Amino acid sequence: MQINDLLRKDLMILDLQATEKEAAIDEMIGRLSEKNVISDKETYKEGIMQREAQTSTGLGDGVAMPHSKNKAVKEPAVLFAKSSKGVDYESLDGQPTHYLFMIAAPEGGNDLHLQVLASLSRKLVNPEVLEQLDQASTPEDVQAIFAESEEDTKEVAPSTDGDSADKKFVVAVTACPTGIAHTYMAEDALKRKADEMGVTIRVETNGSDGAKNQLTADEIRRADGVIIAADKKVELARFNGKHVLQRPVSEGINKSEELITKAMNQQAPVLRVDGEAVDNNASEEEGGSAWNTLYKDLMNGISHMLPFVVGGGIIMAISFMFERIPMDNNFLFDSFNTIGSSAFRFLIPILAGYIAYSIADRPGLLPGMTAGIMAVDSNAGFLGGLIGGFVAGYVMIFIKKSLRGVPKSFEGLKSILMYPVLGLLVTGLLMFFIISPVFSTINTAMVSFLENLGTGNAVLLGAVLGGMMAIDMGGPFNKAAYTFSIGIYTDTGDGSLMAAVMMGGMIPPLAIALATVLFKNKFTDVERQSGLSNFVLGLSFITEGAIPFAAADPMRVIGSSVIGAAVGGGLSQLWNTAIPAPHGGIFVVGLGDNILLFLLALVIGTIISAIILGFWKPEVKNEVKV
Repeated sequence: MQINDLLRKDLMILDLQATEKEAAIDEMIGRLSEKNVISDKETYKEGIMQREAQTSTGLGDGVAMPHSKNKAVKEPAVLFAKSSKGVDYESLDGQPTHYLFMIAAPEGGNDLHLQVLASLSRKLVNPEVLEQLDQASTPEDVQAIFAESEEDTKEVAPSTDGDSADKKFVVAVTACPTGIAHTYMAEDALKRKADEMGVTIRVETNGSDGAKNQLTADEIRRADGVIIAADKKVELARFNGKHVLQRPVSEGINKSEELITKAMNQQAPVLRVDGEAVDNNASEEEGGSAWNTLYKDLMNGISHMLPFVVGGGIIMAISFMFERIPMDNNFLFDSFNTIGSSAFRFLIPILAGYIAYSIADRPGLLPGMTAGIMAVDSNAGFLGGLIGGFVAGYVMIFIKKSLRGVPKSFEGLKSILMYPVLGLLVTGLLMFFIISPVFSTINTAMVSFLENLGTGNAVLLGAVLGGMMAIDMGGPFNKAAYTFSIGIYTDTGDGSLMAAVMMGGMIPPLAIALATVLFKNKFTDVERQSGLSNFVLGLSFITEGAIPFAAADPMRVIGSSVIGAAVGGGLSQLWNTAIPAPHGGIFVVGLGDNILLFLLALVIGTIISAIILGFWKPEVKNEVKV
């Protein structure tokens, strides 16, 4: 297959009429539909616009490459459009776009066309090609510019002179979300610029057809610096201890000289992955490597879950303010609470789904999110969902390996049929028969324990309830304590134990928020920003705000939270406080008994937890973390 097999003359538009981005996209999609390249214009456009939302495909220098690997595409093709007036395409350089290449790639099937598209993409970073396009007036002229030859398609051989004493040696990885165009344009731009600068470079591409020209451990070891020009997840652990410059893939195309200069002069942070070796094959490092891989997967789940915690939690907190407005139909409370609660329902599925995604890539997302929602529905809680995410990820890894021997004629069915069906079935059965029942049993055991403890020692009971609320922050322990207290309150109207439970649920997020203020050097910038939202969440009795911190550093965060929550819960019973409401935090405290003593107990427990956490956590180094 050659470039001109895809760059069809009958698709070309040499007098594009649209001058605005979306109108130009519609005009080109209309031609693809007219020529029967795509089966559904709306589906294909949705894929194009999703890619544009990630970063503009207007690359600058008058070129744009909108593209989508899409189920609506019937056959691979490239549409070339030329605009004499220029299109306001929101290009990265802010200038009008005159040359547009819309790439239509089908999902699944033979990926031979991706190699051709990569070759086309590389050509477009050559200024001479753009000059020739400016002069082209017919489809034949355009095809002549891209006429293939052996010299054109031959890839640059990997450099072997990295040990030269007088030449700098840089390694790079390029990747974009769809892996069709930007990946290879960035590769070629970096190679061209490095050649001009007298720098030796090796570039690995992570495209739709997988990783090509993979960097070796020896090349990484010898490199003066590393460039990651990528808009998607790239395996970083192998660059442990190197100066790593992480930038969007567009900068690999448009700022290649700047990136190479910074990399070779080591003007980039040092990547630290504690305990994980650069050589992933080193047996003596396997223990550390496994641990840090688990940590990376966990962090991927947490980072995707965090917006749901903050957004949903704060809107729920606002709803409690409206709840106390006396009105027959409190639509403000109902609407805000429904919105916040809906976001919160996604917490555990998102956590589990993106843990599995980190482990097994896209095939892990479906079974991971399903494991998360099954954990929610079965009362397995946060810990059940977390375990379910890891189970789903490794189940998919096992399924992938098991299907390696499938005949090539069935390759296209793997991603669209075999992976989702088998992954969902195996993970779902494990959740249904093992993980969910185990955590349900734990939950029942905790309720039984509390009932047998009785009310003879109120202070001890308050401390136990408060501590349990902080152990798993929404999981079986938390729900067991809350359910027990709700039962007592419903049966007797006594809100004393609700005070202990509310105390235990408020202290963890409040203590984390306070610690991020008092011990700034112990938290990253992102953690400090997220920590501030925990003041609002904690005051609103939304313990889940602490989950991202607890998942990232469970021993220190949960340990300190349990101690402070137990102290606060015990003091709430010692001072005979009571809260006659099942939820609401600070917004319902005014309804209770001994309000000032309740607040004092809350402050004491929060300070204790914050100080323990602050002194216990290690100082954050000024390094890149994964």
